[in-house]
Amino acid sequence: MRDVTDDVPAPHRRSFLKYSGALGAAAAVSASLSACSSGPESTNDTGGGGDGSDGTLTAVIGYGNDGSWDPTQTASAFSMAANHHIYEGLLDTDPISREPYAALATEVPGDDVLRGTSWKFTLRSGATWHDGKPVTADDVVFVFDRILDPDTQTLAKGFFASWLKEVRKVDERNVELVLKFPFPDGVSRLTLAKIMPKHVFSRPGAWQDAIAGKAIGSGPYRQTAHHPKSNTTFEAFDEYNGPRPPAFRRMNWLTIVDAAPRVAKISGTGADAQISDNIPYANIDQLERGGLTVRGGSGMNNLFLMFNTQRKPFDDVRVRQALHYAIDTEKMVEVALKGHGKPSSSFLNEDNPSYRRAKTVYDHDPDRAKALLREAGVSGLKIDILAVNVSWIVDCLPTIKASWDAIGVETTLSPQETTAVFTKMDQKRDYQVVAAASNPNQFGLDADLIMHYNYGPENLWMGYARWAADPVAKQLFRDMDRATREPDPDRKRGMIQDYIDVVAEQAVLYPVVHNELMTAWDPDRLTGIRAQPYPGINLLQAKWA
Repeated sequence: MRDVTDDVPAPHRRSFLKYSGALGAAAAVSASLSACSSGPESTNDTGGGGDGSDGTLTAVIGYGNDGSWDPTQTASAFSMAANHHIYEGLLDTDPISREPYAALATEVPGDDVLRGTSWKFTLRSGATWHDGKPVTADDVVFVFDRILDPDTQTLAKGFFASWLKEVRKVDERNVELVLKFPFPDGVSRLTLAKIMPKHVFSRPGAWQDAIAGKAIGSGPYRQTAHHPKSNTTFEAFDEYNGPRPPAFRRMNWLTIVDAAPRVAKISGTGADAQISDNIPYANIDQLERGGLTVRGGSGMNNLFLMFNTQRKPFDDVRVRQALHYAIDTEKMVEVALKGHGKPSSSFLNEDNPSYRRAKTVYDHDPDRAKALLREAGVSGLKIDILAVNVSWIVDCLPTIKASWDAIGVETTLSPQETTAVFTKMDQKRDYQVVAAASNPNQFGLDADLIMHYNYGPENLWMGYARWAADPVAKQLFRDMDRATREPDPDRKRGMIQDYIDVVAEQAVLYPVVHNELMTAWDPDRLTGIRAQPYPGINLLQAKWA
């Protein structure tokens, strides 16, 4: 569910599971944390759970905590959410509006600066790492050098390398970002470059430690223990002097991927947790009757289909289109999503600032689907859908099967753990169609970033789809690059909308439905909670009620 980018090298395919949170870490990394922290060795113990200055906030996250914790690499829902509490960027963004605010830097540059190619930042006086050492300009340069290093493949590179030339140290508290061309949209992306201590992560083997869960930042909470597949604990960092101070003395984030135990943990008179994300639609009424607040966030979260374009007949765009036209998306929204979603009318969701209804919209049209298959000379097609076993995806699969069976395509469903699905992708195993979930909103709202996350000449997903060498793809990549460099925002938005029309027509990797993500919390215990339209939680403005 992870949740690349401009015309720069994307992460190695074999590393995807580290980014996505699907690959389990070998062991807990409590030992590696011992130099800077301590904490409970239990798994699901809440440490008391009571609210108040000495209480522990217990949260339930519906995604694994065993993916990469390296902020330059990860797309794991759990670790990205946690890292927003542990680390800071020069600027960070509000979790809902995505407006930038000063974090490690003292201020957000004005519009006149952002229209130029030199952005200068002063670091917050007294900013301190969780091990007690001061934050310096060397730390900032260290992280950006890693991101921009042509020989180091990071997920973050795709968010920066097309427009950012270099980052220079001016003095101990001042840095300069030098841009290749004016790119005001880049200011909100600075939250994706979490600043990390050079003295810790420049050591041999330290990046592997970061992947496995070692996290030392300058943010309001420090990680105190990390148990893959169980829980991660945090403690308020007393030396933090930034804009969003900690409100909870301790936090315990549980990873519970299965829906039933996740709901049980937050419901009933003996509820152990005060907040949970990824609430199943079927449990909303139950939780609200129990006194919880349940709210949804609509964004880019989607069920997508990805075709192996080197496997016939999926190299034929008519076949890909036919299979999309065949799906009864209205039924899927009604039955599987309980009304908490919409059929896709563009790659972008309708609330995105750059949304425009695509020229090709796959409304349910089985007759057209049959006609396209006949035109492509395809009959007797049998498809095995390789799908992730995320609960809401599994709920949607029967509608796809019934829809494809209805047009004469014999369909079988093969839902598997995300680990298994993407191990096959990484190993370049043969497949026909993948059904999975994605939400690039965890990286931001700007359409340029979202589209590059999914499409690009050396992009991770294009490698999986095996489409990058297609002439249509090559022209698409050129159009995307031109849109990135376009300085006029209105013209840029139009260019992006135009190439999204190509993406819709080609349907290589394309959303079927966009859905809401639901968060539940106890309003008698917590205040300041806002439901995110992407996985995870953000508690930087929350407090005990």
